[in-house]
Amino acid sequence: MSDIFIPFTKVVDNYGLVNHTPEINTDEVKIIIPEVNRPALQLAGFFEHFDKERVQIIGNVECAFLDNMQRQNRQWVYEKLMSSGIPCLILCRGNKPDDDLISAGLKYGVPIMSTDTATSSFNAELSRWLNVELAPCITRHGVLVDVYGEGVLIMGESGIGKSEAALELIKRGHRLVTDDVVEIRRVSDETLIGTSPAITKHFIELRGIGIIDVKALFGVESILDSASIDMVIQLEEWSRDKEYDRMCLEERYTEFLGNKVVCHKIPIRPGRNLAVIVEAAAVNHRQKRMGYNAAVELYNRVQKNMMGENE
Repeated sequence: MSDIFIPFTKVVDNYGLVNHTPEINTDEVKIIIPEVNRPALQLAGFFEHFDKERVQIIGNVECAFLDNMQRQNRQWVYEKLMSSGIPCLILCRGNKPDDDLISAGLKYGVPIMSTDTATSSFNAELSRWLNVELAPCITRHGVLVDVYGEGVLIMGESGIGKSEAALELIKRGHRLVTDDVVEIRRVSDETLIGTSPAITKHFIELRGIGIIDVKALFGVESILDSASIDMVIQLEEWSRDKEYDRMCLEERYTEFLGNKVVCHKIPIRPGRNLAVIVEAAAVNHRQKRMGYNAAVELYNRVQKNMMGENE
């Protein structure tokens, strides 16, 4: 069994499901698989290659099929389905379980829920939500801000100015996801999602001032619950003895949970406007994703100019 799981109660509360088996403690039902399943052949008695670890969802088609069965056959299907080891069963489109289904669920400890949501919509939304909730997760020290739709993770040593940069970005109309601690989840081979721990959500720590509530000071438009991590900005103290890449023709990357993210190291000196630099980096990153690289364009112009002078 996977070490990562969520209690089924969290699913019930998040989607406001109607509980038809309140006798079963949903806190003890563990959801470990992000995918969901709509039993089809299983309702006809074929249980080989059945994804029994998944959340099971049935809609109008499955309910109509069961309703057309003789009661004895339907009870046999309920018995097989509930004894197979499924974690739960959810009926969509306002369908309600009959007494035989509830009895079978209670017998084998399978909670039975219902929702008025359309089956396909609920299937897709629950899969998306479970993929985030059950994704591998790590925590990192940093600040995550949504800048022009790009999720920018600002990292660096304590006291270097990450929170101050985030505050200036918020004043300029961008949105804070989290300060100090970032929870990073790998929801796919391409996507990392950053969120805030519940205890520090919407708060920023500023040395010399203390804790400020961003939502209370700047309004709900200044905060965001989660954002994809599209770029990392690593702040470091400027050193006279160190050479810095001024062109950045080649992208540099950092890695989280096996996913690579573009990373820019920015040296910090007094007087540098970090908020403007972060904004420029976010827009430049978007341009690169759209196929335009300013550094490469300048390099090509210089090369053409040199070739023209040599002719």
